[in-house]
Amino acid sequence: MRIVLQRVSHACVTIDEQVVGAIGPGLVLLVGVGENDDEAEMRFWAQKCLNLRVFADDTGKMNHSVQEVQGEILAVSQFTLFGQCRKGRRPGFSSAANPERANALYETFVAALKEGTCPVATGVFQADMQVDIHNDGPVTLLLGSDLS
Repeated sequence: MRIVLQRVSHACVTIDEQVVGAIGPGLVLLVGVGENDDEAEMRFWAQKCLNLRVFADDTGKMNHSVQEVQGEILAVSQFTLFGQCRKGRRPGFSSAANPERANALYETFVAALKEGTCPVATGVFQADMQVDIHNDGPVTLLLGSDLS
């Protein structure tokens, strides 16, 4: 699993000029599912995202989670996070989960997020989406089982 986590002032996903998901202050999670991921992995990373302290306290120190600041979450599936670009000029995606498995695991991840206290919006799996992200800070973190 790979996640690009961004703290945002607001964000939305548009498909064919229709907004399908939008949030105010909170987190955007760009989510890639790998071929070796499983449901336990999805639940672990959902809890990590809900509880990671990336919002400032009164002294400016990152000391609050998205739940503690009553933020919102926008989760967007993005298989391109598994793009391999070392060889050639076209990315390869052989380490990404196949679409059926990826969708099922992505839905497990979203369901685990919804067990928290934050409103959760999503994009549409495999759709051509326009994602409008207004990064706050900027704060951007890379999370995942195969990342240090």
